[in-house]
Amino acid sequence: MAIKYFLPVTPGLRGKAINDYRELTKKEPERSLIKGKQRQHGRDMYGHISARRHGGGHKRKYRMIDFRRDKYDMPALVKALEYDPNRTANLALLVYPDGEKRYILAPDGLKVGDTVVSGAQVKSQLGNCLLIENITAGSFIHNIELHPGRGGQMCRSAGTFAKLLGRDGNHVSIQLPSGEVRMVPGKCYATVGELGNKEWSNENWGKAGRTRWFGEKPRSRAVAMNPVDHPMGGGEGRSSGGRHPCSPKGKLAKGFKTRNKKKYSSHAIVRSRSKKR
Repeated sequence: MAIKYFLPVTPGLRGKAINDYRELTKKEPERSLIKGKQRQHGRDMYGHISARRHGGGHKRKYRMIDFRRDKYDMPALVKALEYDPNRTANLALLVYPDGEKRYILAPDGLKVGDTVVSGAQVKSQLGNCLLIENITAGSFIHNIELHPGRGGQMCRSAGTFAKLLGRDGNHVSIQLPSGEVRMVPGKCYATVGELGNKEWSNENWGKAGRTRWFGEKPRSRAVAMNPVDHPMGGGEGRSSGGRHPCSPKGKLAKGFKTRNKKKYSSHAIVRSRSKKR
């Protein structure tokens, strides 16, 4: 997608840059694939704030997406490309020969009228979903499973992809967008191609009001608070905090490793993202 820029006719248009959504072919979602979404506004089951700066925003409908792609060896026609307010990537509406419709994440380059298929040994081409062990080495993949049959869990954001490096026994090594190299079981499924809407990261909403539409509330700097509100608050005049950057509960925020050393998935990491690439 191309980025649309605006002249500073009003203060809200100064610096504004958004997607023009030319690739999208349908405005209204498929009614059979949506359901209501109850928003929590950052509250837990007791109504207490557990995630700060959440609240408000436009009402959304949740699109049910097929992350498993478990309709095997049945070609599907790409009927439309649609916008999804719940994620950065766009959606592709598939129609199968038996009349069933499903949403998938739209890879870059997929067009209306194309045909995609899912199966263990289908062709390794754009939009097809197959076993990772059968995908050509060096290919770009997304919507990657971590456990067979669980559905895609990695590389689902706009413009992201992982690179398939090679096969080692029953596992396949892939390089993630962060630079981390990880081993994944070869019996897991993944979709060929990189996700579309790559220009999403270049958007500039232009005004604070648009941020509120997306459900984000204003945030106050920690050093501007009082000592009772934040560990970095207080001080005379414009102080810099006086201590290492941390959360309201005192957990260090920069230069402090937070990953659990005993985490089960650590054995699958060949090269950490924190090491030099």
